[in-house]
Amino acid sequence: MSAESRIDDLVARMTLRQKVGQMTQPERMHITPDEVRDHHIGSVLSGGGSTPGENRPADWVEMNDAFWAASVEEGEGLLPIPLLYGVDAIHGHNNVLGATVFPHNIGLGCANDPDLMVRIARATALEILATGVEWTFAPTLAVARDDHWGRTYESYSEDPERVGTLGEAFVRGLQGDLGDEAVAACLKHWVGDGGTTGGVDQGETTCSEDELRRLHIAPYLPALRAGALSVMASYNSWNGEKCHGHRGLLTDLLKGELGFEGLVVSDWNGIDQLSDDYVEAIVQSVNAGVDLFMVPDQWRDFIDGTIAAVEAGRIPMDRIDDAVRRILRVKERYGLFERPRPAERPHSDTALFGSAAHRAIAREAVRTSLVCLKNEGGHLPVSKHARILVTGRNANDRGHQCGGFTVAWQGTSGNEHVQGGTSIWEGLHAVAPHAVLSPDASILDGESAGFDVAIVVIGEGPYAEGLGDVRSGGTVDPGSGGATPTPGPVETSQGGTPYAATLDHHLNHPEDLATLEKIRAAGIPVVTVFVSGRPVVVEHEIDASDAFVAAWLPGSEGAGVADVLLGDHDFQGTLSFSWPRTDSDRFNRGDDAYDPRFPYGFGLNAEGHRV
Repeated sequence: MSAESRIDDLVARMTLRQKVGQMTQPERMHITPDEVRDHHIGSVLSGGGSTPGENRPADWVEMNDAFWAASVEEGEGLLPIPLLYGVDAIHGHNNVLGATVFPHNIGLGCANDPDLMVRIARATALEILATGVEWTFAPTLAVARDDHWGRTYESYSEDPERVGTLGEAFVRGLQGDLGDEAVAACLKHWVGDGGTTGGVDQGETTCSEDELRRLHIAPYLPALRAGALSVMASYNSWNGEKCHGHRGLLTDLLKGELGFEGLVVSDWNGIDQLSDDYVEAIVQSVNAGVDLFMVPDQWRDFIDGTIAAVEAGRIPMDRIDDAVRRILRVKERYGLFERPRPAERPHSDTALFGSAAHRAIAREAVRTSLVCLKNEGGHLPVSKHARILVTGRNANDRGHQCGGFTVAWQGTSGNEHVQGGTSIWEGLHAVAPHAVLSPDASILDGESAGFDVAIVVIGEGPYAEGLGDVRSGGTVDPGSGGATPTPGPVETSQGGTPYAATLDHHLNHPEDLATLEKIRAAGIPVVTVFVSGRPVVVEHEIDASDAFVAAWLPGSEGAGVADVLLGDHDFQGTLSFSWPRTDSDRFNRGDDAYDPRFPYGFGLNAEGHRV
């Protein structure tokens, strides 16, 4: 029987309730295996920070094995269809303790190496498979056009061509030939999420259709040609109409003009923004073209409301059948019907998870993503034999260098929860025997310690989604939401308020500038390493530094920073975003009167020349 024939046969045998169950995706904390069976659920996901057991691969395999077994149970009124489990593995399998955490996309955009992207995606796929999971909500193909956006670090570049090239490579790495080492990819967020006015998360993108196609749709085309199995709808609106209810974008363009045959999944409670009437929201989104609905805790209401809307004639049955066919087609193309149960799959709970081989790839990614913005006085590279003062809030903090979407939705602080990697300090200390750590530079309060140079690691704290927005006033929609309390303290807003009111770093974190000025006053040359999820205004900090390096959010392998600072490798990264001079700067490559602090493509090597 051909794949499409099997799909047609299944659809013909399904009741309406079974079909709607396939269209439903609850969050793991809000459903049991028995409920998966009884309600014919097609997919389950983990929200940020939502983890089973002790959050080890074996715990994940056990959990998904139970869900899978329930989904294929046979009996009266049941139709065995294997469940598809989804996670936000966006820079490695970042929810799970001990995973290899790769640099966030903004750093990978500065590395600009498609071959490296394929290898990162393959390693990520193997670590996802080690947990018995099949689907990741990645890659993000946002073209971030305003650094005030809290999701800027999820974007490879302000340039759509670079986003498209790297996103396509990532899809190829994740899905391969859809064999035993593949996971299903999901392109997000369709479409225009990086173009909102003021960089407001989930906001309004106002532009012509030509501009939408040129800037925000263009990166999807190579990824779709690469065979991405799914696409996620975006929270934002385009010209006043929310994407979750936009038939023109979801059905006419994506499925019609572009010929996308896979499934469209909603974002976390994304349909809620369409109407205060939940059934009306369902009707709008289903009819617009969403196929699978991420309804973390309201899944029962979604099932009942969808059935009622179909029976009332508000949703055509052929639209339901189309959605179910698309979901089954993804499962068919992925080979889910033939794959053994998660506990018996070849890569489940293997030693590849967090392996040395994967960490070597991540360390390479760190090295190639660093961008040197200033290098005066010959202080880079730093001699391994120098007496080095290592200081700054982010010097010995794996949580901060990984950023948001790491173990917890909003990220973590400290080293406890990012296991198996190295902080920047740990990487330096391993090869520089005379390096000394003093996070607040208090060692300088006594007698002069005779340091040759200071490596000062400062920057932003972790954040995710709208809680990372930079804007004055207003509240933040929780968006994709933390499913569990964040383990460990974080330095970001947690009460529904944006991260900061300005991009001026010296106003947001005056302690960083104070540390730099203290070291300068002691007459010690300063090499600043700036950890951040976006370009920010650092005029004061650059002026107080002899050398200044943008490290972005390098992930778990901080030793990659040491590799470059200490001269084992030269700087290779160049800016994939224009760097602002003031908070009001919103420059993007190709703009009229383009005048950023550092232009797109800027980057120096250790000799102070352009890369």
